[in-house]
Amino acid sequence: MDLLTPPPDLYGRPRADAFMRWLTAFGDRYSPALGGPLLRRNPRRPFSRPTPQLQLVVTARRELAADVVELQLADPSGGLLPAWQPGAHLRLALPSGRERHYSLTGDPAYRTAYRIAVRRLPGGGGGSVEIHDALHPGARLTARRPRNGFAFCAEPAVLLLAGGIGITPLLPMAREAQRHGLDWRLVHVGRSADTLPYADELRALDPRRVVLRTDDEHGGVPTGAELLAHAPRGAAVYCCGPAPMLAAVQRALDGGPEGSGGPSGALHFERFGAAPITDGEPFTVRLGTDGPTLDVPADRSALDVLREARPGLPYSCHQGFCGTCEVRLLAGSPDHRDRRLTPEQRAAGALLPCVSRAAEGETLVLDL
Repeated sequence: MDLLTPPPDLYGRPRADAFMRWLTAFGDRYSPALGGPLLRRNPRRPFSRPTPQLQLVVTARRELAADVVELQLADPSGGLLPAWQPGAHLRLALPSGRERHYSLTGDPAYRTAYRIAVRRLPGGGGGSVEIHDALHPGARLTARRPRNGFAFCAEPAVLLLAGGIGITPLLPMAREAQRHGLDWRLVHVGRSADTLPYADELRALDPRRVVLRTDDEHGGVPTGAELLAHAPRGAAVYCCGPAPMLAAVQRALDGGPEGSGGPSGALHFERFGAAPITDGEPFTVRLGTDGPTLDVPADRSALDVLREARPGLPYSCHQGFCGTCEVRLLAGSPDHRDRRLTPEQRAAGALLPCVSRAAEGETLVLDL
């Protein structure tokens, strides 16, 4: 027998082994199949299904302050709602079809209802006006499960800075800080006392740790340094309010002297809307391959320009994380600045015009 050629049988017999023939044939077919789309998962794990939206009913409504209304939302069947943590928000689908994000301002331990507070903005996108005018006890609406982009880390020392309706995500944080015995302070600023929601609830937590500061009683808008002066030593700072307030706090925190005993931890913040555009270049967008071309200035977003031509274009967060304003890109090289789309989605043509831009002189052709 040829010693260089392995025998067809395990025991040196000249005929092929039946079991080995079957095993080889099985391996030739099974191994390539392992890479098939139906086998790239644990067969014991059920297929993932889209998370169903929450069905909610307005169970209570009250006026909190000038132009601020609070809604309590519950499961129509009385069941428990999904858990959440301080800083979380709820994405509501309003009866008109608008989608808006609102911070949860209740107690996370209370699972039978959510609580939101909304200030009426007549010059806004219509969501707050609809809530004030159309949502009363008994109204039904849907929502996405709570998500958190402003998580509370419960550092040992904390300064909470709220501007007006910006108190909504910070109130649960103050409650959590009090519950865990942290060294915390909260400063709530606004135009006047009647514009500050939840003043009584804040004082009830610990009046020694809460400062309610109004412009009409203190000679105008506070500086960032004035706000940070309330911080415990080494405190982390959580700030939610209008853009000028956030900018003032950031400047004061960046320029503060080292070793001053003030805040030295991280700055966490949540904006009411889009951040100011400071590094933009002018570009253009075209509505379809044969549609009109619109100029996008360096200091405006493509979404703002598009909504002037298409007022019905949906939007919500203005910050590139909710995906409501997504459009399809037909041509052009965008500068994606969102925090939501995957590389695969971007490669397939998805674009969020609320934050994404393009190089100077570039034209983005959109499927609109």
